[in-house]
Amino acid sequence: MFNYKSYALRKISGVGVRYLPFADAASDEVPLSRLLRLSLFQVSVGMALVLMVGTLNRVMIVELKVSATLVAGMLALPLLFAPFRALIGFRSDRFQSALGLRRLPYIFKGTMLQFGGFAIMPFALLVLSGYGEAINAPRWIGLGSAALAFLLVGAGVHIVQTIGLALATDLVPEEDQPKVVGLMYVMLLVGMIFSAFAYGALLENYTPGRLIQVIQGSAVVTVALNFFAMWKQEARDRRRAATPQGPQVGFSEAWARLTERPGMVRLLAVIALGTAGFGMADVLLEPFGGQVLQMSVADTTRLTVFLACGSLVGFVMASRWLGAGARPVDMAIYGAAIGIPAFGMIVWSSTILLVPVLLGGTLLAGFGAGLFGHGTLTATMRAAPRDQIGLSLGAWGAVQATSAGIAIAVGGVIRDVMVAKETIGASAATPYTSVFALEAGLLTLGLLLALPLRGTFSRRKNELSHADISYSTGVKDANAAVPPLADGRTG
Repeated sequence: MFNYKSYALRKISGVGVRYLPFADAASDEVPLSRLLRLSLFQVSVGMALVLMVGTLNRVMIVELKVSATLVAGMLALPLLFAPFRALIGFRSDRFQSALGLRRLPYIFKGTMLQFGGFAIMPFALLVLSGYGEAINAPRWIGLGSAALAFLLVGAGVHIVQTIGLALATDLVPEEDQPKVVGLMYVMLLVGMIFSAFAYGALLENYTPGRLIQVIQGSAVVTVALNFFAMWKQEARDRRRAATPQGPQVGFSEAWARLTERPGMVRLLAVIALGTAGFGMADVLLEPFGGQVLQMSVADTTRLTVFLACGSLVGFVMASRWLGAGARPVDMAIYGAAIGIPAFGMIVWSSTILLVPVLLGGTLLAGFGAGLFGHGTLTATMRAAPRDQIGLSLGAWGAVQATSAGIAIAVGGVIRDVMVAKETIGASAATPYTSVFALEAGLLTLGLLLALPLRGTFSRRKNELSHADISYSTGVKDANAAVPPLADGRTG
């Protein structure tokens, strides 16, 4: 009897390996289906980012009349947790549970933080909107609860993403780790695209009650996706739990070793400038479309789709070019160079009041951000020694998230200051275009700072491969000292 299910799965897997970026990282031990299931945690992260940065910030600023400074501050609250991403990744390397698990307990904790934030958020929005019986509630309760909700969701996102990426790199050989991390970020963009479409459709006829239903549904979907992603991804090892084998160096020493690598500090500075340049408008792009170009809630939410689609194309093209021998630093430079005219187009759209120009600029900015993100991520991993891949991932994420949070807060403050000066002749678009122009300036600085790295990392290429041989031998010896369970059980 013909097995249609097996035939369909073989066809789907073949299509994935051929067309899905980074899918060649799959192997017989870690098939593509397992990697795609693990990548669902990135889908939940993308969903949370679209909801907070895309939909809620526009609703709070335009519909609920909350100050852009307050909204930007709320979105920047996860910044308080972002610098600890490197420490979280380092701690998960040493963590031993009763069953010998290292990564999954952290992912579970992060998921619960996300759920808790989404559980609080609807009631905060009820108070802010004055909907139903909340009309007499003090406004400070709504603002405080919303800030707590944003903080919890942001902290959960940081934990889930950092440890999820570390778990993904644990499952594959070292030479495939950049491919797997790239696959995870492609799925993040896919999650952002689909969730933006979904939120746009669900909020076509906006009401406060409908928004609350969407947030509550997002909380349930987040838990379901993350739990399904975690299922049987990490092997249990009770002997390892009984005899923990943590690293022999502390966090401070490991961080000092990482930052002593030639060009690493400059690379982290480039990441900070580029991320701030691309991310400062996150809290303002949708309000800009709503207030200046008179776009609806659904239409402005689709701006996130264009941004994510551009980033996805950027990741795919960067993957192809890197596979053909291009240097990661060059990808970052090209991304920053593309972002500068992209924000010029967004500023121009406010002058001629054409939505297609705004959409084109948003798409181009996403493409530049994709090239820049993939280039800096790969450059960071390749510049680090092999015993610090997890720490380097955490450092990249910490710098990126911190600079994005600061940029978002600064962008909101600039917008509010410019709005306060409308009485002296500033137009409705001026508060936004000033921020977009500043973003182009930050990208220019990042571009100039990145140019010397082309020579630095070219000289380091062969040196790194020889310097890491001693660590690879040590890791093999350490792993050999911790035998698996006698019955061969896995999670």
